[in-house]
Amino acid sequence: MIAQSLGVSRRKADVSGPLEVGGRWLANRVLLAPMSGVSDVPFRRLARRFGAGLVVSEMVASGEYLKGVPESSLRALRDGNGTHAVQLAGRDPDVMGEAAARLAGSGADIIDINFGCPAKKVVGGLSGSALMREPELALAIVAAVVGGAGEVPVTVKMRLGWDRASMNAAWLASRAEAAGVRMVTVHGRTRMDFYDGVADWRAIRAVKAAVAIPVVANGDLVSIELLPEMLGLSGADAVMVGRGAYGRPWLPGLMAGAITIDGLARIDLADLAGEHYDAMLAHYGPATGIRHARKHLGWYLDRHAATGAAVPLSERKAIMTANDHRVVQRRLRQLFAGTTAADIERAAAAPRLEAA
Repeated sequence: MIAQSLGVSRRKADVSGPLEVGGRWLANRVLLAPMSGVSDVPFRRLARRFGAGLVVSEMVASGEYLKGVPESSLRALRDGNGTHAVQLAGRDPDVMGEAAARLAGSGADIIDINFGCPAKKVVGGLSGSALMREPELALAIVAAVVGGAGEVPVTVKMRLGWDRASMNAAWLASRAEAAGVRMVTVHGRTRMDFYDGVADWRAIRAVKAAVAIPVVANGDLVSIELLPEMLGLSGADAVMVGRGAYGRPWLPGLMAGAITIDGLARIDLADLAGEHYDAMLAHYGPATGIRHARKHLGWYLDRHAATGAAVPLSERKAIMTANDHRVVQRRLRQLFAGTTAADIERAAAAPRLEAA
């Protein structure tokens, strides 16, 4: 086994139990990551239905949210019953604090601060993981958001640091905890790593040792088989699934034991992808929804192809470029006939190399 070969303790990877975050109880310890352009309301609803312990909104730009920009308001919408977590981004403490107060007043149950996004557009605006180069400003933002949020618990998502020479996640997490943060999520890469190489789960252990609040490990968790290794190396209290859930909205729930492979065998991929597609058109409106849905359709197609089923290039192109939702639904049903979510999951299981 991978973990045994690394000398990692094979402690039971039990993430099915509840987790307290600032007085809010999560049903289990597998969370869906906030992902711009991915974890919108339709995707969060599916992940929540399949049993994710927490689903977090796409990154909401604080300034745009205060101005009432429709896209930001749409990102912050509640996705249904259960804990409503919204991720907030920005670099102005006053604006972040005011946005947090407005989110708290509109019903947010958890407000997460983004100190982790590595995207050039975000970092270029000196937000996201760029704030790990300005730890004092980051802490001023934490204080402002905690103050604005009132009784609503505040969490932080960060990377290990800006680069390998400045891995300050443990230092920042400790001071964020002292300022009132109630949980911290750490992606096991620096900003300069971007998504290259392998997430360094061992490095997350330093953050766990520095704080008493829950620590969530994130990065490269793509199959349930990796849970013992991730938990053993990081010492984390919970895990967060990001890119591994592309085309697999059930993955957090599967990891938490909220749904089983037998349960997935009863979920027809054509039905699920079709439902997801319709939900996106209803959420965004037909024209915009079709464009937003294409990335998800591509992931479902990739997952289907990974089972060994042929996806002709002409068929893929037809689905990805069609502007008539009826054509898309008909082609999905024909292509995915007989494929279940369990088939996708079995094909997705893959080993992971040790982090450097």
